[in-house]
Order: sequence, then C-alpha cells, then structure tokens
Amino acid sequence: MKYLHLIWAALFRRKLRTFLTLVSIITAFLLFGLLDAVRVGFDQAGQSANGAQRLQTGAKLSFIQLLPMSLGARIAQIDGVKDTTFANWFGGAYQKPENQVFSFAVASNYLDIYPEMEVSAEHRKAFAETKDGALVGEGLAKRFGWKVGDQVPMQSTIFPDKNGSQNWPFKIVGFIHVSDKKTAGWFDQMFLLNWKYFDDTTPWNQGKVGWYVTRVADVNQADRIAKAIDAISANSDHETRTLTEQAATAAWMKQLADINLIVTSIMGAVFFTLLLLAGNTMMQAVRERTSEIAVLKTLGFSGQSVLAMVLAEAVLLLFIGGCIGLALASVIGPAVGAASNGALNLPAAGVASWAIGIGLMLLFGLLVGALPAMNAMRLNITDALAGRA
Repeated sequence: MKYLHLIWAALFRRKLRTFLTLVSIITAFLLFGLLDAVRVGFDQAGQSANGAQRLQTGAKLSFIQLLPMSLGARIAQIDGVKDTTFANWFGGAYQKPENQVFSFAVASNYLDIYPEMEVSAEHRKAFAETKDGALVGEGLAKRFGWKVGDQVPMQSTIFPDKNGSQNWPFKIVGFIHVSDKKTAGWFDQMFLLNWKYFDDTTPWNQGKVGWYVTRVADVNQADRIAKAIDAISANSDHETRTLTEQAATAAWMKQLADINLIVTSIMGAVFFTLLLLAGNTMMQAVRERTSEIAVLKTLGFSGQSVLAMVLAEAVLLLFIGGCIGLALASVIGPAVGAASNGALNLPAAGVASWAIGIGLMLLFGLLVGALPAMNAMRLNITDALAGRA
C-alpha cells in the first residue's frame, strides 16, 4: 500500500464531514453487533441441554396450551430426575393494566427447585397456610410500597374468577430475597401465588398445568432426560417440548414474534440509509478533488490507479467505522446482559459476527465507492483543469 498516505490524506481532507460519516457508520455497525448478538443468543438457547440444572417442559404446540396434572408423576419416575414442580402463568397487573408484574401460580415445592429465591421459614410457612397468600420479590415490594400483611388487588389479564371478574385479592405473606442479582435479579420482581387457590378460583384451569420444571441430578445427563420427558407424551394430544430455561424463554419469544425477521428488517433499513449517506459523502469528496485527481493523472497515475485509490478510500472509511462499531457492540452487549440480571443473553461478537461484519464493510465500501471511482477514472485532464468537469 505505497499510496496509503495519499488515501489517508484524502479521507480526512474534510475532517468534520468524515467524522460525522464515521459516527453514522459506527452507529450502524453497533446496531448490527447488538442485533446479531440477540440472534445468536436465541440460536444458542436452542442447543444441547447438557450443563443445565433445570429443564422446563411446556406444550409443543403453543405455550398457552395446558398440560395434564398426571404428567408430573411420570416425569418424576424418569431416571436422573431429582425433583419436579409446576406452575401456571397468571398475567397479573397492579391497579392498572400498564403495571404488569411477573406473576405465577406455583406448586407447594416450587421454591425448593429455585434456591436463588431465598424465603425465610416464617414466610414460607405463612405462604403454605394462607390460601390467598402471595410471596413477592423485594424489588417489586419496594416498587409498589407493599408490606407483609397488605391486602393487594391484582387484575388478571388472562383468567377471570368464577364470577367472571378479573380482580383477584391477595394477601402479602412474605418476601423473596435474591442474593445474586447479577444472574438471578429478575426473581426480585416476581409475584407468586398458590396454585391451589388459582385452580379453585378460575373455571378455566380445571386441574391443568402451564409448564413443569425439572431439576436433574447430573447436568451432563440433561439432554437425555429432556428427550425422555418428551417421549412420555409423544403422539398424544398434549405433546411436550423440554428445553433449558433460557431456551424456553427464547421459544416463548419466537412464538410471539419472528426474531430473525425483525432483526433482518431493522438492519436492512439501517444499512440502506448508511449506503445513501456514505455514498453521498464519497461523491462529494471526489467532486471536490477534481482538479487534484487531474494533477495526479498529469503526473503519471493511470486511470486504474485512481480507481483503486478511490475504492480503497471508501473501503477504509467503512472499515474504520465498522470495526469501532463492532468493538463497541462486543463491550456493550455483555454489559447490557449483565445489567438485565440474567434476563437477557447478549454474547460478545464472535468470529462469525466479525466475519459477516467485515464482509459487509468490504461490500458497502465497494458499493459506495464504485460510482465516484468510475467518474474519477474517466476524468478528462483538460476538462478538469479548465473547470469544465
């Protein structure tokens, strides 16, 4: 690259314009890196279950389909299953629909499966003995100012009671403490109610279960156990799909929206805008240097050399901004995942993401530089120096 100094000088001839264009490119590739991390996170969630301490079993057809209560006893008999529990989604909101909370109707042994949720013996006893009792995360209690003994009206956005009302009364009997908020902080926002109270109060459940949670004895056997669980109900009217908790969350999201389509659509719009912006920048940059390009040709530079330098300038512009953007995404992604208290999995940009990103930088650089480079190659020296080009 003996002409690198010329390319570099041309690129930063108008420093402010180049800086603003770089900011746009950095932003575009930062979004690419973060959105690709979302895609990779969802894809990774569906891989082998080995290594997972807990498995979640839901209906294969849809997460809103309920499962029979009898399935739990059969799951517990599988070799390698240490314990199993179940829960139903409640879909509660406090005071107004906008105040949605993570609310679940849970079995009596639910807390045994989740040691991350620390509940005092006194509060666990009160929860077991109070039919309409509720355990709430300390963060959720602080958010709404709840105290033990408070009567809390909740609106179920899904299940009415026997009288057709969406309003359910609960009594706060204890708090859920989460010691490790970096990985299990979302439990701090949970609202747990007794499954028996839920099942007795709504006519829409009738002894059914939303999903099962299984704790395995050996994490290296989780994949085998998951397949054994699903084999129980194969070819039945309630076929199941057993996944890790992370994969189950991803599956729920995928049933609500096509994640890959959303990511592709957003990135398509961002990169289309980037092409227009970077292309306009390169056209202006070459147009301003018409006389300088003519001088280069007068000094003996061939049209092909000028073409190559303009293309290299465009590729360098995209490469600098793109690499900075991907590097920022590699730092911001995991930081956002950590800040979400384990609710989001945003891995740093891997080899595949960098390979795709660099390929896009090269492609976009060639695209935005193609037209101005062709114009520069075809530039007539006489017309350029006379001001007619």
